[in-house]
Amino acid sequence: MAVSYKDLGLVNTREMFAKAMKGHYAIPAYNFNNMEQLQAIIQACVETESPVILQVSKGAREYANQTLLRYLAQGAVEYAKEISGGKGIPICLHLDHGPDFETCKSCIDMGFSSVMIDGSHLPYEENVAETRKVVEYAHKFDVTVEGELGVLAGVEDDVKAEHHTYTQPEEVEDFVKRTGVDSLAIAIGTSHGAYKFKPGDDPKIRLDILAEIEKRIPGFPIVLHGSSSVPQDLVKIINENGGKLKDAIGIGEDQLRAASKSAVCKINIDSDGRLAMTAAIRKVFNEKPAEFDPRKYLGPARTALKELYKRKNVEVLGSAGHAYDK
Repeated sequence: MAVSYKDLGLVNTREMFAKAMKGHYAIPAYNFNNMEQLQAIIQACVETESPVILQVSKGAREYANQTLLRYLAQGAVEYAKEISGGKGIPICLHLDHGPDFETCKSCIDMGFSSVMIDGSHLPYEENVAETRKVVEYAHKFDVTVEGELGVLAGVEDDVKAEHHTYTQPEEVEDFVKRTGVDSLAIAIGTSHGAYKFKPGDDPKIRLDILAEIEKRIPGFPIVLHGSSSVPQDLVKIINENGGKLKDAIGIGEDQLRAASKSAVCKINIDSDGRLAMTAAIRKVFNEKPAEFDPRKYLGPARTALKELYKRKNVEVLGSAGHAYDK
């Protein structure tokens, strides 16, 4: 029995992205696997009055169960209303890196309001065909679809790639026209995971490729994956408290801010959140080795995550204050 996301109080990304484009900011897309992450995301976005995309990866679905995640998202809608004096904020539930049509269909039937079909590892024509198939099914239910062109290096759950393949601007126009996707994830220098770049690297987003893509598909929503900055203060806290993170370097936040002022409407951030939680948990374990109540270490982890995401909404994405844009 299929469930409509509209009955759950969720929204798709169409209006979100149109407003983001007009206002020159990007919508935060934060991954969650458990209750504490979800609470932190909702608290951060309510407190900064930001719309939000809740992302569920293939790994999250295996870890937490798709049904539970959907009900958690439904709870998040009510929780946002409760802590915002009844107003709530726009919340989208999105499948991140959907590997195939069946996975996307299952999420759409489950009440997701947006899905990504990642055919970027396929030959171009196969990517077009698979993406088109998902779009045709999703649009029957007013669910929005994100496609991907180009390959990001790095590791994220089951998404692994050794080499980075930049998105070819000349393919973009054809892909968007033939698939009917609502947004497009592109590869312009961001990378999955915490070990994005080596010391001595000067990680740069290829804003020139972005500008060329914008010229080809003006006003079309662009998505950046792998956009964690790997804050060095968090890496330091982890390593000072028993961790062993070597040479973890990410994308500069100033570059992400520049990208979010363009056609980039959605920026995915996951690794930074993992680092914030791990830093807080390691600190408790190191400073209070007798502690065994999970609330005593997951609580501080939740607070650290909320503070990180509040800052991202304000300083990096520019989404703060835009939850109620007309």
